[in-house]
Amino acid sequence: MRCFDFSFAVASSWLLLGAVAKVTSGTTVFKPDTNGKYWIYGEGIAAAFIPYGASVSNLLIKDKNGIARDIVMGYDNASYYAVDKVHPHLGGVPGRYANRIKNSTFELDGQVFHVTANENPTKANPQGIDTLHGGLDGWDWREFEVVAHTNNSVTFSIVDPDGKEGFPGEVISYITYTMGKLTWNAKMVAIATTKKTPIMLSSHTYWNLDGFANNQSSTVFNHTLHLPHSGQRVAVDNILIPTGDIANNAEGSVNDFWSAPKQIGHSFDDPEIHGNCGFNCTGYGSHTPIPLPIPTPANSQFQTTAGWSAAPPPTIGAPTAATSPASRRTGPVSGSTSTRTRTPSRCTRATARMARSRSRRRRA
Repeated sequence: MRCFDFSFAVASSWLLLGAVAKVTSGTTVFKPDTNGKYWIYGEGIAAAFIPYGASVSNLLIKDKNGIARDIVMGYDNASYYAVDKVHPHLGGVPGRYANRIKNSTFELDGQVFHVTANENPTKANPQGIDTLHGGLDGWDWREFEVVAHTNNSVTFSIVDPDGKEGFPGEVISYITYTMGKLTWNAKMVAIATTKKTPIMLSSHTYWNLDGFANNQSSTVFNHTLHLPHSGQRVAVDNILIPTGDIANNAEGSVNDFWSAPKQIGHSFDDPEIHGNCGFNCTGYGSHTPIPLPIPTPANSQFQTTAGWSAAPPPTIGAPTAATSPASRRTGPVSGSTSTRTRTPSRCTRATARMARSRSRRRRA
């Protein structure tokens, strides 16, 4: 079993009130709101989740002026997620293996497994040459079951059958989100019930720290980010497949967010930023490792616990002033997690992804 925590706190305090799960005689029926969302509440924080991908859809905190802001990207109605053909993995839990598997192949106990390819198609391989986020029908494409819902917590569950997307063995997973005092905690448990299998779970959250309130810029370039424990990163090739090497983020380099708080757009005039996130890609695509305990081979269950807390500036803050000229590229700024891919994963992490801060997509 493997656990880790990370947090995200706000320097404000306010109370939200809302409905909890409804109960009928004999059977508990967990009902969402009119938009298909399950809301949970803490002190100074509230969030909404949906069964599709066990996704976070809204995360509300107050800004420095006391105005409630929604700081994650998501649709207003739960039904929109399944019909979006782009499928940007908004807020979901990718599985059973988050991030990429090289050549859509891994070896386990001497047996070679081929899983569904779904990224980087070529003429010779029209489906792709690697597997991203569990394949064509990964967990964040599927409906989870709501198995518990209270005022401050919601739990989703999924059963992933043996052979699904080419992975061996059945996996049962429980994803529990809980709100506390200015905190959001995510607990992810996955149980391999029949066979050894690689598992790596993640939170694919897109953040917009100005709460969609800044109409002067459509990018996150003027958001300030500080990652004091990100002195290293997992090295990747030009299609973001981990090489197995750990690279240093040198002080003053484009990937240095550890030595001091820095605006995301600060390094976009540096030639080093070009190709920093893969072939022909300008931005950030690095994977920052967090040391975790190694489970014993006998473990058939692993668990990850992740928490977010909104931190007061300057650690992580909303925009202060526009700093990026119009000529700068407005592509997404992102990050994800990975381990080496030819062995079953023993590393489970949660990821916070930052994308361009365009206006929230709304549909009638």
